[in-house]
Amino acid sequence: VGEDSAAFEFGEQKLSSWAYFTVILGTVLVALNVLWINPSTGFGTAFIDAVSGLSESPEVALLMLILIFALVHSGLASLRDAGEKLIGERAYRVLFAGVSLPLVVSTVVYFINHRYDGTQLWQLQNVFGIHELVWFSSFISFFFLYPSTFNLLEVAAVDKPKLHMWETGIMRITRHPQMVGQVIWCLAHTLWIGNTVAVAASIGLIAHHLFGVWNGDRRLALRYGQAFEVLKSRTSVVPFAAVLDGRQKLPKDYYKEFVRLPYVTITALTLGAYFAHPLMQASSFQLHW
Repeated sequence: VGEDSAAFEFGEQKLSSWAYFTVILGTVLVALNVLWINPSTGFGTAFIDAVSGLSESPEVALLMLILIFALVHSGLASLRDAGEKLIGERAYRVLFAGVSLPLVVSTVVYFINHRYDGTQLWQLQNVFGIHELVWFSSFISFFFLYPSTFNLLEVAAVDKPKLHMWETGIMRITRHPQMVGQVIWCLAHTLWIGNTVAVAASIGLIAHHLFGVWNGDRRLALRYGQAFEVLKSRTSVVPFAAVLDGRQKLPKDYYKEFVRLPYVTITALTLGAYFAHPLMQASSFQLHW
């Protein structure tokens, strides 16, 4: 049986662990700003200039940024077992995050700054119901996109990071929620923006996550063996497929698997991100990436 995802018990939490988490988060953000984001001290501007200088096309530059991130992110994920044996679980998580975070920030900022630079293919923003459809789709996508937030202490390496074999909650719907969430997000934003930059971003991101489906299953099979094959047999990649064909039996109180603090947190952060769009756009524009 796979692990119960999004389980959170207040009685099991240590105040010291969350204090460490706060300190680590603050340290990471300061380091990210000084070493990467700040144009006067960081390497982010030089990195963006080097990549975008290879082509005048924003579509090509964006695809290259996504490719670089994908190679680093998936490569380090594939080397996780060997890396953890060499330097330990916590140190490898710090290395993984320390390399991946600047690359994803660069890619997101570049997309925000150049999202309307491409050739317009369609214009549906004034069509009745499109805004609501895009907003709702984007909102739902975040419930799929961030299963890793189920344990923030592991993400920050306060707790020893583990390769989890989740099965409850969103995992009953699809075994690869991040892929599904990314597809939903990409389709919604491509529909809204309607140009070649959005299409390029969607192609790159979806391709990366489809590879992640294969790579994730491969890594879980290597780690858990027959136990993963059993879990795999009663879950599906395609949303709701295992439920519809009877391989996944939903409990009568299935809704309770979502009435948990991590999902409440995702809801609050998703709403916050929506209202913070103007702030994110203004901050990205100031970097001139």
